[in-house]
Amino acid sequence: MDDGLTKMWISFIAMGLMFLSVVMTIVSKEKLRGWLRFSTLLVSFIFILISFFIIFVVVFTGPVPE
Repeated sequence: MDDGLTKMWISFIAMGLMFLSVVMTIVSKEKLRGWLRFSTLLVSFIFILISFFIIFVVVFTGPVPE
């Protein structure tokens, strides 16, 4: 993962997962009840954890060599 363009696309995927997590949380809190609410919140939490680990790896692998 030394290519800067690859890191950019991977971080875009992480930002998309964060956006989906926020949308799923808002929808589940406003519109859903019962087990469906719990399951969407669980998936939302999993998405935010995955995006955290992706961003963590991208940031701490350092700058790309020029």
